[in-house]
Amino acid sequence: MYPFGNIVGNYCPQQGPTDITALSIGDTVLAGAQVTDDNKIRKVPLLYHPEYLMYYISNMEFLDVIDAVVTGTVKTPTDQLTGSGISKEGTAQGFKGPGILAVTDNKLTVTYPGNFVYGYKTPYTFGVKTNDGLRIMEGKNTLKVIPYDQINNNTVPHNYASVDTIKGWYKSANIGDSITLDYAISKFSDGRNLIIPENIQPLFGADVLNYMENYPSGRPIEVYTSSVTEKVIGTGADTVGYYAEYDNAKRAYNAHSFAEAWDGTIIPPHTTSSGKETAGFERVPDPTVSAGWVSHGVCPAARSLRSALFEAGLGLPVGMQSGEYAVKLGYNPATGITVTNTKDYPIKIVMWTEGSGTGMHIYSKIIELVPN
Repeated sequence: MYPFGNIVGNYCPQQGPTDITALSIGDTVLAGAQVTDDNKIRKVPLLYHPEYLMYYISNMEFLDVIDAVVTGTVKTPTDQLTGSGISKEGTAQGFKGPGILAVTDNKLTVTYPGNFVYGYKTPYTFGVKTNDGLRIMEGKNTLKVIPYDQINNNTVPHNYASVDTIKGWYKSANIGDSITLDYAISKFSDGRNLIIPENIQPLFGADVLNYMENYPSGRPIEVYTSSVTEKVIGTGADTVGYYAEYDNAKRAYNAHSFAEAWDGTIIPPHTTSSGKETAGFERVPDPTVSAGWVSHGVCPAARSLRSALFEAGLGLPVGMQSGEYAVKLGYNPATGITVTNTKDYPIKIVMWTEGSGTGMHIYSKIIELVPN
């Protein structure tokens, strides 16, 4: 059988690590996930590879031993094709956080996540208005078509656009117009594959999904951070103050909304982000501008954030300017302003208010997340 095995080997290329995967290379896996498919692992003549039989005997895997004796063929041991991060049973093991299925030195491995992993919020599921209803699409693939009167929480994704919003859009849209219904995470810092919407929470947790739902498309989303020390590198403070010519109640509301829009924002290293798109601001009448109104009250909060960023050694955000009127006209105070993290570690923006009305204080901190 030995020379026969050599002949067969010359005509049948050796099985490679990518031939036995239960997932795709680059997919995200958690510890305990099955990453190999036993049905894809080849069997070889027992007489040609008696050492495989001894492997199963020594590991007390008697079902494989009996199968080999009865059939005259023996399954190639998984560890012949796998390396670090994968058990002999073909499951991911020995790491925390979201790993990546990879090939290293011609072995199937699970690469552990680094100190932090981030990707970008990416449009993925769309609704297209047709003559028949709402066509649900992922890329160029049509999943289903929903008649208008059947659009509800059970038939369409609604984490980002409510059913009422979708129906309102449908009534005013033209045939062929589209609306984004759900988002994936792509362009990861460590090169892993895109994560589809339904896998975000199982792989990264509810906190990541909740964070992602608050921020605009295209913004960086931190999906994993190792054990870190939070180091305060910048602080700022300001007060709403009193302006007789403006509605001061609305100004105080806008200052508080600005703080809520930016509080908890995490910006990975060498990336740019904005505040939450879910924040809302009141229009304060102002006859000195062409629009007739401004979101007055955001400038004291912006000055607080600006001071903290400068103390942290970070530059002036896009959409801000020096001086008392910190927010440029025409820029949304939450999504129009963008902060760039030029540091090598993620930063977290913390903002809060104390007091009320014109005496409200707005505080800011810039916290660097330094791996332990």
